[in-house]
Amino acid sequence: MQNRYLVLTELFLPTKGGTAVWFDEVYRRLGGKEIHIVTADVPGAADYDRDHPNSIHRLSLKRVPWLKPESLLMYLRFFFTSLWLALTHRFDAIHAGRALPEGLVAWLVARLTFRPVVIYAHGEELTGWGRGNKYKAMCFALRHADKVIANSDFTQRTLAEMGVAPERIEIIHPGVDTERFRPGLPFQDLRDGLGLREGAKLILSVGRLSRRKGFDTVIRCLPGLVDAGIDVHYAIVGIGEDEAYLRELAQSSRVAGRVHQLGHVPMQDLPRWYNACDVFVLANRDINGDTEGFGLVYIEAAACGKTSVAGEAGGTGSAVLDGATGLRVDTKDLGALREAISLLLMNSKVRDAMSHAAMERARSTLSWAAVARSTSALKLRSEG
Repeated sequence: MQNRYLVLTELFLPTKGGTAVWFDEVYRRLGGKEIHIVTADVPGAADYDRDHPNSIHRLSLKRVPWLKPESLLMYLRFFFTSLWLALTHRFDAIHAGRALPEGLVAWLVARLTFRPVVIYAHGEELTGWGRGNKYKAMCFALRHADKVIANSDFTQRTLAEMGVAPERIEIIHPGVDTERFRPGLPFQDLRDGLGLREGAKLILSVGRLSRRKGFDTVIRCLPGLVDAGIDVHYAIVGIGEDEAYLRELAQSSRVAGRVHQLGHVPMQDLPRWYNACDVFVLANRDINGDTEGFGLVYIEAAACGKTSVAGEAGGTGSAVLDGATGLRVDTKDLGALREAISLLLMNSKVRDAMSHAAMERARSTLSWAAVARSTSALKLRSEG
């Protein structure tokens, strides 16, 4: 029997980001045109949607500065389109990509049409909005959902602290495309393009260039690693507001020749960059409640047979199993981070064991097929 879901998500491919990938990968596996996805109209959407297995409904979801609140028109468009679909189709459940804006709309539509509602929680959106009206609206939506999907243990604990009933929280980790992200891909041309000498070590980071991702902390580790006799280079894939800051930091730290800011790379090259590195590092930290909810990039690296170093903040403990598939450290302690990176770069026995464990976990329990099965298996009970 086909799954019949109404899915509300502002983030969906071709919009970039792990959340957009998650919803595309899962719902295309869960069914065909019986699954209807209401999402934002973005550049390239028409071409992307043309051959998509699900039914995609695109809306203009831009905020209007002169409206109070600015998001009012977006909420209304979400609501009326979703209500019309729910009244004209026999959906099994309504799924919302986040508590706000999608979850609040999904809850109202679900209650009006007597269907259960599921809301996804990713972690970072739960901790970054203080305790004002947005936070209260978010709490309301999450507390009244039939199920809340938490992406990590950290997110589960945060939800419980917000008053969500524990029995309504289901942990489902994000997944990875194990066909696309796999070991054995050619990469020597990438290393040669950076000018790496034979035997040189390569650290890789992937993500938006924002301060909480910790790219700057890794750069600050490089002089100590070089002084220890390690011929190490650092490749950064991503764009963002810290681009100039990181470039200046590399220069002032006298490692500019070892730091390679690659910007966006072609989609087909990203798995090759994971293959090209010796160790993956994303030294995340918490900045005023802005934190890493899970860290999809860690399991992309794992699927390519690479171990990782992660920060202790947020939900990275569900992506990187400390001491088994990688290492988690307090990234405010530069010495601890440098020691963890050094260990994995220089001790091939430890690195290989953790890399193998990470890859096996990614293949067995973190594939998108496994995530889709867990999503389909949710037991729902509508409040009516």
